[in-house]
Amino acid sequence: MKRNKVFLSLIFIIGFLFASIHVNAQKEELDENHLKIIRAIQYISLGYIEEVDEEELVEDAIRGMLKELDPHSVYLSKEDIQKANEPLIGSFEGIGIQFNIIRDTIVVISPIPGGPSEKVGIMPGDRIVKIDGENSTGGLINNTYVQNKLRGEKGSKVNVGIVRHGVSDILDFTITRDKIPINSLDAAFIAAPDIGYIKLNRFSRTTMQEYRKAFNELQNKGMKHLILDLNYNSGGYLDVAIDLTNEFFERDKMITYVKGHATPRQEFKSRATGNFKEGKLVVLINEGSASASEILSGAVQDWDRGLLVGRRTFGKGLVQRPFELPDGSVIRLTTAMYYTPSGRSIQKPYEEGIESYYNELANRLESGELISPEKLTFPDSLKYETANNRIVYGGGGIMPDFFIPIDTNRISDFHAKLHRSGVLNSFGFDYANNNRQELLEKYPEVELYIDKFEVDEEIINELVTYADRHDVPKDPEEYENGDEHIIHLKNQIKALIARNIWDFGAYTQIIMQENESFNRALQIIQDDTFSKLNINY
Repeated sequence: MKRNKVFLSLIFIIGFLFASIHVNAQKEELDENHLKIIRAIQYISLGYIEEVDEEELVEDAIRGMLKELDPHSVYLSKEDIQKANEPLIGSFEGIGIQFNIIRDTIVVISPIPGGPSEKVGIMPGDRIVKIDGENSTGGLINNTYVQNKLRGEKGSKVNVGIVRHGVSDILDFTITRDKIPINSLDAAFIAAPDIGYIKLNRFSRTTMQEYRKAFNELQNKGMKHLILDLNYNSGGYLDVAIDLTNEFFERDKMITYVKGHATPRQEFKSRATGNFKEGKLVVLINEGSASASEILSGAVQDWDRGLLVGRRTFGKGLVQRPFELPDGSVIRLTTAMYYTPSGRSIQKPYEEGIESYYNELANRLESGELISPEKLTFPDSLKYETANNRIVYGGGGIMPDFFIPIDTNRISDFHAKLHRSGVLNSFGFDYANNNRQELLEKYPEVELYIDKFEVDEEIINELVTYADRHDVPKDPEEYENGDEHIIHLKNQIKALIARNIWDFGAYTQIIMQENESFNRALQIIQDDTFSKLNINY
């Protein structure tokens, strides 16, 4: 026995020595790599043909290293940090976009719902190549440049030139800067008897407070079932996504788990404290729904707690953690990947580089996937099963249970020009202001306005005259009164007037009336789809 103890002790000592040698070897290699970087910066600083800004050189080196890792690991200066967090915790005045700089070009990741850019028709994937007539691409383009050019006092205007995938000419937009909405909840209303609707644009620090207030108000109005709209919700705080998902589950249901090379597996489960554990739930998703939106959608689908309607989500399943550097700047480093309860990774591939990664959304349209889901195929290796044995897939976003094609034909050329120039938005504002008292007397409640007010030919003629005065003439042959284009235009004018008299929620309530995803959600809640598919409610 004693001999065995001695033998085990020797093994332990030898193992410790080997481990020490390995650690020392790693440290030596690390020191060499550190020295290599320091020497490179010194040589450039001392020997380059021109004087260099050493601080800028170091920042560029850090950005270059992170760029080679993945699309979401980024370097943020002290100034950048506050600006990057504002959409989640603060407020500002500007054009209202989330953006990234890819190959020295400003690329719109998402227009902020209800913000100035969204109002004129800026879309995810748009590339801003001109600002007020000047070229806005090249090596001098950085976050500070974008902030200086696109932010500004409420009411001031900025002209931007946009390159849009599939459009040959540069599109010109006039954007009137405004206070950017900081609320994460855009709208909440009773969509049909017993059915509530809540739209969230992000997962911010105020989301749970906003959601619970809206939920309680809808419940007091008789809501038994819920449509949760996460279209173009680009994500936010992980813990907020978990808190909201918790609202729909009994205790100890896995919501998500994360793991990485240096991050042990960490599981997040429901706590049974939610207020909507029973009732039909439909979540609306599309290609602009990312990150936190995908955590919630994946959990709802994997546990068969509800149904998803729309199109495949963005596909961001990476977790970033901030690491502070000595000067107060931060590296926001991807440290882990998150998974749905069934084990699906929803992160789309990024091995071909950042530009290819963000172009993937445009490629979906080009390939026909946004029109027909059959254009997208998943290998069997990415096949998973839900709690009730339905087949779902991983490896690049969350596929909805009911696919809704994108509508690219509803807007006429005239309508598009009205959008881009800002004329449609300003007409809605002016019409509401000029007729506010009369409209409020006739329609004291927004529901009465929605039910009774109609945009007639007189209003359309007013718009055409107004647009002509603002250099947006209408082609007389463009459409007739019964055409789908004019029906859509009338609905949008009605919504814009409502927004300027009441709020963005009123606008959403009107716009959603002709939204196919919304109407499909209503249908599957009202018929026996949940029972047929064995969905829990």
